[in-house]
Amino acid sequence: MNNGKLLIVDLEATCWDSRLNPEGEPQSVHNMEIIEFGCAVATRQGELLDSRSFLVRPVETPLLSEFCTELTGISQPMVDDAPVYSNAIEAMDEWLGVPAEEFIWCSWGNYDRLHIKAEGARMGALPVFMGYPHLNLKRIWRRTTGQKRKNGFAHALAYHNLTFEGHHHRGIDDARNMARVLPYMDWSLESELLTPPESPPLKGYIQSKKVVTIEEMDRAIRDKAGS
Repeated sequence: MNNGKLLIVDLEATCWDSRLNPEGEPQSVHNMEIIEFGCAVATRQGELLDSRSFLVRPVETPLLSEFCTELTGISQPMVDDAPVYSNAIEAMDEWLGVPAEEFIWCSWGNYDRLHIKAEGARMGALPVFMGYPHLNLKRIWRRTTGQKRKNGFAHALAYHNLTFEGHHHRGIDDARNMARVLPYMDWSLESELLTPPESPPLKGYIQSKKVVTIEEMDRAIRDKAGS
């Protein structure tokens, strides 16, 4: 087993109860803005080494919906005081430092990876960790446990008799709780389940012009929710 540290990322984004934005357009990667990068650095044995929430101020739809604030626990004043996307990822890169060569980052499902890629294409910048391999924790957990249908993160915690700690759907709390299930993974599966980066690791921002389709994102959102 690789004893190096890994990064867990869980996003929160602007959203609406009706799945329609204020202009009446369907909720999609083109109008959902990231409002939090919840980050946790841990070992594969589940030791939490560091964690931090990086809030982001949305600019296209700066007013959060009541549904969004109730779901995430992120209030309007919190995002009003937060930096814009480019400054938030700059602070996140500085916090993370220069990762080791064998570094990987993880999320529960592919939603977070796809949304960051879409946001990066729109904003012209991506976090440094996107230049490293990604591990879908949901996928390795399913392969480890044999669970096929009930595979949302809440079910994974219950499967191991763990109770969620904190506010569910708050990125930092979700990321910290994901670290708690790492000891139950079969890490011999890691290498075959990694998604390679789209470009080599860089010390600055990584440019991307690839667009994630609405259909691809919807599948990822449903997959993360376990539906």
